[in-house]
Amino acid sequence: MTKGKVDALLGIVFGDEGKGKVVDYFTPRYDVVARFAGGPNAGHTIIFEGKKFVLRSIPSGIFDEGKINIIGNGCVIAPDLFMAEARELENAGYQLTERLHISRRAHLILPTHRVLDRAYEAAKGKNKVGTTGKGIGPTYSDKAARVGLRVGDIMENFEAKYQALKARHAQLLSDMGFEYDITEEEKLWLEGVDYMRKFHLTDTEIEINRYLAEGKSVLAEGAQGSLLDIDHGTYPFVSSSSTTSGGVCTGLGIAPNTIGRIFGIFKAYSTRVGSGPFPVELFDETGDTIRHIGNEYGAVTGRNRRCGWVDLVALKYAIMINGVTDLVMMKGDVLDGFSTIKVCTAYTKDGVTTTEMPYDTEGWEAVYEEIPGWNTPLTEMRTYDELPQAFKDYVAYLERELSTPISIVSVGPDRDATIIR
Repeated sequence: MTKGKVDALLGIVFGDEGKGKVVDYFTPRYDVVARFAGGPNAGHTIIFEGKKFVLRSIPSGIFDEGKINIIGNGCVIAPDLFMAEARELENAGYQLTERLHISRRAHLILPTHRVLDRAYEAAKGKNKVGTTGKGIGPTYSDKAARVGLRVGDIMENFEAKYQALKARHAQLLSDMGFEYDITEEEKLWLEGVDYMRKFHLTDTEIEINRYLAEGKSVLAEGAQGSLLDIDHGTYPFVSSSSTTSGGVCTGLGIAPNTIGRIFGIFKAYSTRVGSGPFPVELFDETGDTIRHIGNEYGAVTGRNRRCGWVDLVALKYAIMINGVTDLVMMKGDVLDGFSTIKVCTAYTKDGVTTTEMPYDTEGWEAVYEEIPGWNTPLTEMRTYDELPQAFKDYVAYLERELSTPISIVSVGPDRDATIIR
């Protein structure tokens, strides 16, 4: 029997690229959809049939009744937030308990993890990272320190393990002089723990490899973006997990030779949420216009996203470290009204110009090329032949510069506004 393959779908810049929509679009082609990293700091927005859903921990394949969805061992889960998200889907008519499987090796986000997140950010002052405050970093810190609480722990000797970690956090917060009260939050969190027990909690790494041995196909859904990767991102302004293709293997428990295609998602322009260097950031009316038209506000935090032109330096770097085989360009329609489009082709600083990603991108400025815009509304177009030639020229220019095919372009938020080339 031919072994199945795992295709990965990754955001390759700073997140918010539109992964949820594309996963939802791709799901019919696969037997299994699996999340491999991150937690409720993600916000994957899916719009179809006039309905809008924002998924934070649950894979975006959940809307297809015939598919298995897996939250892998590389993820972190907040039981109370998971419960709220799952109940919203259940109330909308989606059956989850049989189709959503959760790794027993995934780590749990405690209420005190969220308090620690706030305390650490407050202590950084003006150097704060700009986290979502969901407790992601402290949870991964406990994982690395080998003191974390895992999903599998809720089935055996849970109370003692929970109280031990909670006491550890209380001591840290006391040492910092940080006051807090989690009484009400903890009640809901414990309700969420009890709610999680009704789901299929299992060794998902064994399950996924069994599916592959049976010839089934798996789509690995990324969270955040490659430039927020803990190793390869703009450290320290990064997430706390491996968001690149390497994280697919460690976050799901699969071998590198099971990876097939790697789809890298990016926008026709650039955005970033939170602190950190962003050489292409626009502080003018153009940036405000892109933000307004693109509705560039965080799905989880509601914060304004910083906006700029597309960045070839960042994209080339991300394509390299991920081994991207296919590109997916989102939100081409946001640039419909611009007569000129700018593209960042290099960075410059102190008389030095580079086309390679610097160790530290702080202080670098973008070098731009200008190309004609298309000045044509794209949103109602559904085939590549319909698209204006100037837009096709923009796509061809990016393909040539990035040496990677752009296989899909999105021209609107709805599921059907997705064009396969």
